[in-house]
Amino acid sequence: MDILFLIGGLLLILLGANGLTDGAASIAKRFHIPSIVIGLTIVAFGTSAPELTVSVSSALKGSADIAIGNVVGSNIFNTLMIVGCTALFAPIVISQNTLRKEIPLCILSSIVLLICANDVLLDHSAENILSTTDGLLLLCFFIIFLGYTFAIAFQGKKEGEAPEEEIKQLPMWRSALYIIGGLAGLIIGGNFFVDGATGIARSLGVSESVIGLTLVAGGTSLPELATSIVAALKKNPEIAIGNVIGSNLFNIFFVLGCSASITPLHLAGITNLDLLVLVGSSILLWIFGLFFAKRTITRIEGSILILCYIAYTVVLIYNV
Repeated sequence: MDILFLIGGLLLILLGANGLTDGAASIAKRFHIPSIVIGLTIVAFGTSAPELTVSVSSALKGSADIAIGNVVGSNIFNTLMIVGCTALFAPIVISQNTLRKEIPLCILSSIVLLICANDVLLDHSAENILSTTDGLLLLCFFIIFLGYTFAIAFQGKKEGEAPEEEIKQLPMWRSALYIIGGLAGLIIGGNFFVDGATGIARSLGVSESVIGLTLVAGGTSLPELATSIVAALKKNPEIAIGNVIGSNLFNIFFVLGCSASITPLHLAGITNLDLLVLVGSSILLWIFGLFFAKRTITRIEGSILILCYIAYTVVLIYNV
């Protein structure tokens, strides 16, 4: 039954995110909001809606390890598995701007989370907690990141570097239906997914943190994986890097920021090993882009990223 809740919840989340994105984008287009703004806000939110839904639902239900494990695990999965798998389909060229600014920003977000999650080590507290203050701090970083993204996007548009994305115009009633149905799917699916994940963790005797870092993280990263693989097949593998970096920053700054702002998150099963792997995966991606093969993630480097993820998963299971 827990597996049915898990699968059914994930399907509802994915369908809900798709419906909400299509409906909101159509309404925004109707009111002549530029496509580039829609892409940076509504569409970006749509691909990260599964992580946001699961983390907020988990936080409200007191399953902090799933809430945090979902974000940490998703970001590790994005950086190692999604970039690795995409590079196997086609080598990924990284732009100078991404290498100099966006990947370092991704590394910074991971380090900020590492610092916020180490109250015992840094403040000699009784336990590690992502407090409401930490959540608001992460949201402040998200606002800065959003401002930077808009500035870069509009600059690119003026220089002719950012083509308009074609958005389907839907009737108003259908757009409203998509938005309402999408929100309902996200909320109901999120509850089912969290209930199924916690039930599986209890029945297997596995901690919620391990389930969050692996099963839940992989499930909520499906939109990013699908987007990147399709981009590679269409000979646009560079989209994968932007997709991964944008999602990772959104997950830490916005998803965890919202979750911790709603209710403090107690870190019980999420260890410094998980957080250091998160930081290390971003640094590894940056090193591959900076020092090897002229800013290109080759198939060999992609294979190394995948092997790193497999090794991390084996260590997690071994330590259960």
